[in-house]
Amino acid sequence: MQKKNKGYNRRDFLATVGGVAAAGLLGKAGLPLNAQDNPDPKKDAKEGKQPITRVLGRTGLRVPIVSMGVMNADNPALVRRSFEMGIRHFDTAWGYQKGRNEEMVGSVLKELKARDQVVIATKVPPGRPEMMDQMGDRLVEEEFLARFDQSLARLQTDHVEILYVHNISDPRMLKRPGIVSAVEKLKKAKKAHFVGFSTHTNMAECIEAAVPLDRFDVILTSVNYSMADDTALLDAMARAAKAGIGVVAMKTQCKQAWSKESGAAGPEYHEGSVWHAALLKWALRLESVATAIPGYTTFQQLETDWPVAFNLDYSAEEAKFLADPGVKLALAGVCRQCGGCAGTCPQGVDVPALVRAHMYAADYGNFPEMRRALDEIPAGHGLPICAGCRECTAVCVRHVQVARRLEELKAIFA
Repeated sequence: MQKKNKGYNRRDFLATVGGVAAAGLLGKAGLPLNAQDNPDPKKDAKEGKQPITRVLGRTGLRVPIVSMGVMNADNPALVRRSFEMGIRHFDTAWGYQKGRNEEMVGSVLKELKARDQVVIATKVPPGRPEMMDQMGDRLVEEEFLARFDQSLARLQTDHVEILYVHNISDPRMLKRPGIVSAVEKLKKAKKAHFVGFSTHTNMAECIEAAVPLDRFDVILTSVNYSMADDTALLDAMARAAKAGIGVVAMKTQCKQAWSKESGAAGPEYHEGSVWHAALLKWALRLESVATAIPGYTTFQQLETDWPVAFNLDYSAEEAKFLADPGVKLALAGVCRQCGGCAGTCPQGVDVPALVRAHMYAADYGNFPEMRRALDEIPAGHGLPICAGCRECTAVCVRHVQVARRLEELKAIFA
């Protein structure tokens, strides 16, 4: 990662509230430095100024710091408008909306005749480990390649710039022969110019394991302000970036029920755009992050997220939000998908998987992804087992209201 392209060095980072929180320090005024009274990034965007761009590690790809996570979007006009405003990196996946997400991206880019102007990233799931063990590495490779060919057909292209092995939570998967062989073949054939993996769980360990392998060009990881104290993750990301791996941030805006589950956050933050911009800026001010893929689904959200690409200084309102003790307390209720709730159900229910399914439904409004997440849970460990429980005893090692979320998930199917 070339630091000259970042715009913020380590000293700047430590001056932000995230760096302050991670270091266990507080400023005299309780506000992050580099805050402006009235920065107007929306004006910068409208006046045609150029967005901040960064190089994605050793790929050499230069992209604006704000990209589009397309997963939850289903409106082609939103993809089109994103390109027109200046977004040049679109992130999708083989499984999103049962393939319709990739089809939408491919159709819009073809209509715009913009394929050579954008970076497309897609993801292919390797399959559940237990199924892979039964299939053997040759069949694992064949299935991965077949799924990727489906992705190319949907995207109406003969290649993608970035191919991720989707949802890695076990570092051993990074060495799985069938998967390694598949991605190497695709890269050699130039069907995937660069390869990497996405990770939502056990992220620090997976990232640390990838660095010495010298095999992956890009890593897509969850990271947000609720993780400001996760030094293991932040250090792993920094090492990956230093090794030349492009780090892309997702789940940057903590789009979960934390603000309403805890009254500590204050009602003024439940609606509006202040916290969306503040949280996105916090993630983008990390030295290791090249770009972020906020999963906006409306034009209003696009109008909030895209201007961040022009100015990473906090407004006074954003600074106040990040320094608010109530916000910090409420953010403790954000699920990090750490798996710490596993094994807390006496009936053997896969609690982390159910909490993830709840996130898709309640927080993203993405019911197809919720259904997929539920379907992937092995028989005897899913939601039907919860039906007979009068009181949920599953708990989180932090402060996430697991029982409440499982009850809400049950209500959806009542």
